[in-house]
Order: sequence, then C-alpha cells, then structure tokens
Amino acid sequence: MGMFGLKITGQSSIGLLPSSTHKNCSYPNHHPLQIQPFQLKSKSGSNFFQVKTKKNPSFCTVKASTEGTSMSITIEKLGVKIERNPPESRLSELGVRDWPKWGCAPSKFPWTYEAKETCFLLKGKVKVYPDGSSEAVEFGAGDLVVFPKGMKCTWDVSETVDKHYNFE
Repeated sequence: MGMFGLKITGQSSIGLLPSSTHKNCSYPNHHPLQIQPFQLKSKSGSNFFQVKTKKNPSFCTVKASTEGTSMSITIEKLGVKIERNPPESRLSELGVRDWPKWGCAPSKFPWTYEAKETCFLLKGKVKVYPDGSSEAVEFGAGDLVVFPKGMKCTWDVSETVDKHYNFE
C-alpha cells in the first residue's frame, strides 16, 4: 500500500493518505473535502486524487506533483484544467511571460472559446459557470488554466483580472 502526502492549496496539509482508503479533511476555506486517492503510473512522480466538497458534490481529479521546491496541483473540473502554483520552470517552458496580456474589472459576461485557451492569472479571482451547469470552476492569481475549444460559459469576475493568455 502506497502513502501519499497532499497539500490542497499550499495552505493546508492533510497528511499521509493510505492509497486504499478515503479521507475527509478541511479545505482552507473551511469547506469539508472528501479525498479518494488512486494511483496512475507516472514517470514525473505525480499522484492523482479525486476530490469533492459538500458545496460542489461532483468529484474532480487532482494531480499533485512535488517536482522542484514547491507543490503544484492540477485539478480538472467540468472540462477546465487548473494548475495551481506551477513552478517557474513550467511557465518558462510554455513561454507564458511572452504571451499577450488581458485584463478585466469585476463583471459578469458570457464567453465562447473558439479555440483552446491557456492562461496564467497574475492577479484576480474568477468563477466560470459552463453552460448547462450550476457548478462553478474557481481560479485566481497564480493559476495556470486551460479551457477547451468549443466551451460556452459565463465568467463571473469578483476581483480585477490581469492575465497572460494563449490561443491554440
């Protein structure tokens, strides 16, 4: 049986998880989480988990990686991938700092992705509601986010956004 150490957002550690059990923990926002660890073969030293909260009852997949000195966590929810706290080496590899920038004051608006977009938030806080879902995908400053081509959603910007972006 493998053991996993998981840090949810860089703020709250839940300790070691036996790979064959479920574990409940507290999210830094004090939303209870249910963690269901599972292993996938990975050459990068990453571990995968499924996470759900009472507020957002569907499971999303979390990839925790300990490459470098900080922990990067990738979450996939409702078709959107969010890499929290990506190492600078990952941002450099993608050329993020050379991408164009876009900003937006707090607002709410519909958006359709005509192409896949990858963006890195320098500042701000956003909830995105995919069409047909009452659940939101939340992300903010320091997150690397990938939206799939064809996605229709509503952006709810609660804190002014400044981001680098790239369309493929």
